[in-house]
Amino acid sequence: MSKKYTRFFGGIPSLMLLFALWLQPASLHAAETPLVTGVEWQPLRAQVRRLMEATDYLGFPFSAAEKERIEAAMKSTDPEAGSRKLQEVLDQRCLYVVNINPEMRVKVARGEVEPNLVQNGWVQFLVKVNNMAGVTAALQASSPNAGQLHNAPADTIADRWLEIQTYDAQPLTKTLSGLELEYRIIQMYSRDAGKREARMGFNVGQGTQDIGFRNEVDVLFQCRPAREIVLSVKDEEGKPTTGMFEIRDRFGRVYPSQAKRLAPDFAFHPQVYRGDGETLSLPEGTYTVKFARGPESIPFTREIEINEHTRDLHFSVKRWIDPSLFGYWSGDHHIHAAGCAHYTDPTQGVHAPDMLRHILGEDLKVGANLTWGPCFDYQKQFFTGKDDKVSAYPYLLRYDVEVSGFGSHQSGHLCLLRLKEQIYPGGDSKHHWPTLCLNTLRWAKAQGALVGPAHSGWGLELPTGQLPNYQIPPFNGIGANEYIVDVTHQVPGPDGRLVPAVDFISTVDTPYAWELNIWYHTLNVGYRTRISGETDFPCIYGERVGLGRSYVKLGSQLNYEAWCEGIRDGKNYVSDGRSHLMDFRVENRSMGEMGSELSLETGKEVSVKVRVAARLDDEVHPGLRDRPYQQKPYWHIERARIGDTRRVPVELIVNGYPVARQDVVADGKVQDLEFKIPIQISSWVAVRILPSSHTNPVFVKVGDQPIRASRRSAEWCLASVEQCWKNKERFIAKEEMQDALSAYDHARQTYQKLIKECRDDRNEVAGLGL
Repeated sequence: MSKKYTRFFGGIPSLMLLFALWLQPASLHAAETPLVTGVEWQPLRAQVRRLMEATDYLGFPFSAAEKERIEAAMKSTDPEAGSRKLQEVLDQRCLYVVNINPEMRVKVARGEVEPNLVQNGWVQFLVKVNNMAGVTAALQASSPNAGQLHNAPADTIADRWLEIQTYDAQPLTKTLSGLELEYRIIQMYSRDAGKREARMGFNVGQGTQDIGFRNEVDVLFQCRPAREIVLSVKDEEGKPTTGMFEIRDRFGRVYPSQAKRLAPDFAFHPQVYRGDGETLSLPEGTYTVKFARGPESIPFTREIEINEHTRDLHFSVKRWIDPSLFGYWSGDHHIHAAGCAHYTDPTQGVHAPDMLRHILGEDLKVGANLTWGPCFDYQKQFFTGKDDKVSAYPYLLRYDVEVSGFGSHQSGHLCLLRLKEQIYPGGDSKHHWPTLCLNTLRWAKAQGALVGPAHSGWGLELPTGQLPNYQIPPFNGIGANEYIVDVTHQVPGPDGRLVPAVDFISTVDTPYAWELNIWYHTLNVGYRTRISGETDFPCIYGERVGLGRSYVKLGSQLNYEAWCEGIRDGKNYVSDGRSHLMDFRVENRSMGEMGSELSLETGKEVSVKVRVAARLDDEVHPGLRDRPYQQKPYWHIERARIGDTRRVPVELIVNGYPVARQDVVADGKVQDLEFKIPIQISSWVAVRILPSSHTNPVFVKVGDQPIRASRRSAEWCLASVEQCWKNKERFIAKEEMQDALSAYDHARQTYQKLIKECRDDRNEVAGLGL
């Protein structure tokens, strides 16, 4: 045994004593920290200098008296005496003492400092490391009490009260230096107040922990309560509401800790949502708080100081627009309470009150909470076919279904809204559903559901952002793939009369060119499928609910049935919430009114009007603006910005092509625009701010002729049917194969007929038939 090893542990007189010590767990109480001798003086002083810089930076500096003693020790001309004096000062800050023996075995003992923590806050301690092996790996800390709560079994939640991290950034290093003695920093966070015990271990790589109990130490902590702060949260009218709070300290650490969150706070969010009169627990200190309430609010950031006098904090929503005052009600038809970023433990997903809190905090009026593959059999119990009882008008939560992870999902996921029955006939779960989307749609439409493919762009990927384009996508994903077939079908509705098999395609949550291209082509051959905005929270987007929204024109009253029916009628525009296209009309026909159809006896110049509002941040975000369209966020107002100005383009679209444009200042003000364009053939007309918002169409019929605007679109649709079959045939169950063959043959015959009926548009001015 080396002399240093003996000095560090005080000597071992016998094998019997060694065996006795091996059997004993580390003490909960402090012991005098052993002295390490024979350390090279110059690198030790350099390491201590960096340690002092790090403690200053982290906000737990040595006291003036401690610094004076450290400086005096470092001036010593006797290295052993100087080293001893340094250790006497630093050891008083050490919670753990780690020894790495010459065989790289790591063991740990309790240090001298009192183990005091603070609830919901971070406290820093020193760790003394006697590195006898000269290891240059990272020192890693671990504790069974420090596991994340996300996906943690319910019976472990109480014990997982701790969060730990070692500070390995500048001016310290990511790894041990190899010096025989150095001091590291460990940061510890307590979820709880009161007395809590934690077991801690250290290692420098897999398998380096010592045997028995010597590689762990148990410490009883005293955790001081945080300050309980009451929040006053008011809307723009001074009424109580719920808002979004993102709280960080000067190091960017989030409060409360994401690792210690359970519903209603989500571990994958930096923000939390709190209502008027609710509380936040924060330790004393200075914080930066970002506050907002959805994309129609003006977010602001303020610095707060929490001290013994802080009792409450006041926040008021600042709005730049409220579409509901214009009769437009926001909703997200695709959010989830289970799966993807949600946990499956301690519960199988989260519950209605948790989801409603997020809907309230983002000022999202309608949330369609879709039960799908993960946790289906648990979440299905919450379906009622009515608004969930937690709904608080005008904030409505409804459980419906996404066919995803089962059934026909390989041909494209389906959103089934406004269902009366949740489970497909023939079973009580998800395992017996049809493998052909059209069969699922028949069942849903028979009960009056609103239906459409989810995340439409998946499987329709193309290396271009041009709209429209005529390349054939792979049709190998879970978006609007079988849609190219199903849109040609009519199926019986609740009263037995035939209705379109598909009501809408989903937009905003996949690349805009992939979503809109297939929609434009099917509109060009005469179909009248609508669009609806979605987030697919927390799968495609986990940042917040309502990143993709539909704004449905309903007037002064909102209900879920009317909101869904408004999408079927095309009374909505879709948006990321940062631009709005309201009161869109062609001549005297408003979007969604009378089937959105305007009849003209002959071609003529028409007036197109739209009420526009958009808001860009004062700061230009070139990194976001310059991203390729395939990268998230797929729809965002920043990418519509013209140069470094605050202007965005409002484009008038006819048969898929932009035919007129007006630029508006995105300052949040409502502006009325008018376009004058000639319409010579039956056409569809829409307005967009790409990639932020898009209206549904107004269909202009000239001389009572159907829309047959593009032979190239009809040819594209026919080729797409063949490509879709090539990739989807293998997913069809044997007993449904004849149904699938018939469905696809019907689509082929329909598009072949449309090719003959559509105009040859190869030599025409885009979209106008000129």
